Amino acid sequence: MRILYAFFIICGIFIFLFSKSTAAYSAPAFKPVPFKKLTTKYDRYFRKYSKRYFGPGLDWRWFKAQAFAESQLDNDAKSWVNAKGIMQIMPRTFSEIKKKNPSFSDIDEPRWNIAAGIYYDGRMFEKWKADRPFADKINFMLASYNAGFGTIVRAQKVTQKSGLNENIWSNVAKTAPEVRRWRHGETLGYVTKINLLMDEWQNNRKF
Repeated sequence: MRILYAFFIICGIFIFLFSKSTAAYSAPAFKPVPFKKLTTKYDRYFRKYSKRYFGPGLDWRWFKAQAFAESQLDNDAKSWVNAKGIMQIMPRTFSEIKKKNPSFSDIDEPRWNIAAGIYYDGRMFEKWKADRPFADKINFMLASYNAGFGTIVRAQKVTQKSGLNENIWSNVAKTAPEVRRWRHGETLGYVTKINLLMDEWQNNRKF
């Protein structure tokens, strides 16, 4: 009887832990950094390449917020997978981008690192062709930059199977724990952080 009781206790603990691990993602607390407290020395590059690849209508600060999420605007940043610079570009990705943009001479040069990152964002943005709100398209772009386009497409399929609109980012976030081979917490936190930064900056025009 004691053995059976212990068995049920262990099963209960396992079910509790499993349910916690598969629960809907809750973004960690993040306190946005005021825009005026960030370095402005790269702003001219964010402005220039945002306009070049997205036109004048998109707020260039989306890419500065993304860069902050990637590296905290540290040009010397290097990840454990060897992503480099302000926009945390993989050397292989930079090489592919450079084939179409020969002027992008050096991944370690802030100007070209930022240019390459925004160019890549543009390619991701163009891939999301389905009808969806503009804010969602931005989120899908950011998520693709972080996790890869193919991963987010797989996530969409899971969302669709759940009976939700797979073109709405919040729906993809709800079903994210069900997607295999995706560090969804990292991607959802990444997208959330960038949006929180933009909310802070757009609501505070004193800079």
